Amino acid sequence: MLSKIFKAPLVRVCARYGTIAGALCVLILISLFYMGKHPFLVNPYLDFRVALFAVLIFFALKEVRDYYHDGILYFWQGMAGSLVFVTVCSAIAAFGIMIFGTMQPLFLHDYITEFMKQIQNLPPETVEQIGKDVVAMNLEKLPTTTVGDLAGLYALQSFIMSFFISVIISVILRRQPAS
Repeated sequence: MLSKIFKAPLVRVCARYGTIAGALCVLILISLFYMGKHPFLVNPYLDFRVALFAVLIFFALKEVRDYYHDGILYFWQGMAGSLVFVTVCSAIAAFGIMIFGTMQPLFLHDYITEFMKQIQNLPPETVEQIGKDVVAMNLEKLPTTTVGDLAGLYALQSFIMSFFISVIISVILRRQPAS
């Protein structure tokens, strides 16, 4: 039963594209780190995953629809395929982050020091909006951050980003049989 699910085109194709995306995520993260910009401190609006996920989810679902399902793709299939894509991508990226962070101790150290500077340099009105106790709590927790925390954060952010992208692409690519 389980092997039948894993052999289904929706799972196979989306997992393949998710593997490609996960490898690209790790490569881009490492490249950004060595270029001097810590990848976890990039503004979320400028995150490369938005474009990467949009393009690869689109092509994965289009391939499933056109080559395996005779031009028919239901909304739920698009969402399920996107979930497979992001799960595989997040797992590979999180694993890559953990390996790289273990091999390169500066990865975690730079994140902690740079994020500490960013929090300490917040304007007073921003601190008031967020709340002084929240800022103090974040400053207190920051030194105990681990590579696993960063990997988990990256995976969580990937799922959140991909949800909205998945809904839009699933609606765009959906085609139902003519009744």
